[in-house]
Amino acid sequence: MNFKEYYLRRDVIKEFVRISKDREVQAWFKDMPGKRPDVINLEGDVLDYVNKGMSSLHLSTERWDDPLRLKTGMTKKELDELRKGWDYIIDIDCKVLEYSKIAAFYVLDLFKFYNIKGVSLKFSGGTGFHIGLCFESFPSEVNNIKIKNLFPEGLHVLVSYMKSMIKDHVTKDLLKSNSINEIALKIGKPKESLYVNGTFDPFNVVGIDTVLISSRHLFRSPYSFNEKKWLVSVPLKISELKEFNTEMAKPENVKVKLKFLDPELSIKGEANSLLLDAFDFELKKKKNVNEKNVVYEVPKNAIKDEFFPPCMKILISGVKVDGRKRGMFILINFLRNSGYGLDVAEKMINDWNKNNYELLKEGYIKAQLSWFKKQNKLILPPNCDNQAYYQAMGICKPDNFCKMIKNPVNYAVRKSRMKKG
Repeated sequence: MNFKEYYLRRDVIKEFVRISKDREVQAWFKDMPGKRPDVINLEGDVLDYVNKGMSSLHLSTERWDDPLRLKTGMTKKELDELRKGWDYIIDIDCKVLEYSKIAAFYVLDLFKFYNIKGVSLKFSGGTGFHIGLCFESFPSEVNNIKIKNLFPEGLHVLVSYMKSMIKDHVTKDLLKSNSINEIALKIGKPKESLYVNGTFDPFNVVGIDTVLISSRHLFRSPYSFNEKKWLVSVPLKISELKEFNTEMAKPENVKVKLKFLDPELSIKGEANSLLLDAFDFELKKKKNVNEKNVVYEVPKNAIKDEFFPPCMKILISGVKVDGRKRGMFILINFLRNSGYGLDVAEKMINDWNKNNYELLKEGYIKAQLSWFKKQNKLILPPNCDNQAYYQAMGICKPDNFCKMIKNPVNYAVRKSRMKKG
């Protein structure tokens, strides 16, 4: 089957029309790019491209009120005014497909940890994968800033946070499959290039980034060919990742049965906690630039609840309004950093859930705890000045001691030390 015959399939054409809504599009004709900006509104628009010899179709990450108003040299303000939203697309790529699978698995596992349902996956058409999350999954605003205007910084913050969360797991699985020498040989890089500051860095083996370089950057459309391999960028079920092979991406084997980036499968605000945690991580990273040698030691003995800050005492009594998932994230991180083992923390979390205005599902709690059990490092709960957590949840009731600390864990540690002294 040649690429023109494939593109003339009605199911492929219909999917091109669907995914192109509100996006800038650009067709490629083998080595020649088509015009920009351009749009696809009707099936006839696709047919026109195909009849002219289209080899691949590319789309904007951003969604626009009117893509045809885009032009070179627009200011950020002008782009923000025209932009309706943006989708979060993670590009995972390595010369070795099996290594790309490892990284993709853990990215998807992190989305699962956050109980985000509207995640989509597709083979890139080359040697990697694209993982997508629709704009509809995010809240409208964070910290009083419209999400649609957090572009591209929002995407960079998200991918930086996600890489930090999965780094140890990807490292472990890569080194379990091959030695560093074998990995270097397979990907065609010098062994030395796989290290950063003397430590193996898995992301020098498998690239994980957003697909954008700047505003108006494009990504390969689902069901489009990749001209280097002449394989189709085919969407996959999450469960198909492990068994995927490139035979499934040959045009004669491709069936248009899945949608990549389907707003109808997204739940408004389901990625709220992920976004807040990512920005909190970024804020802490900036604050700690000059504190690299400061190491926090977890207390050997669990800190008694009498030394907990007011916000934690209120939180433990149960969430009375919206914020149960944020509450669990805060509480488990607070308890772990306050010297509580996972078994004790798990019991406390289950007891806490009974006090909430509405119980979190048992499966959700088990999935969260399972994730924390797999982590090799502890993460502090959000700092006190993060308004999206304690203040937004109505549990920030500071006492005179609060003004001297930056994090609820600091409060508990210092209070307990003062008692001992």
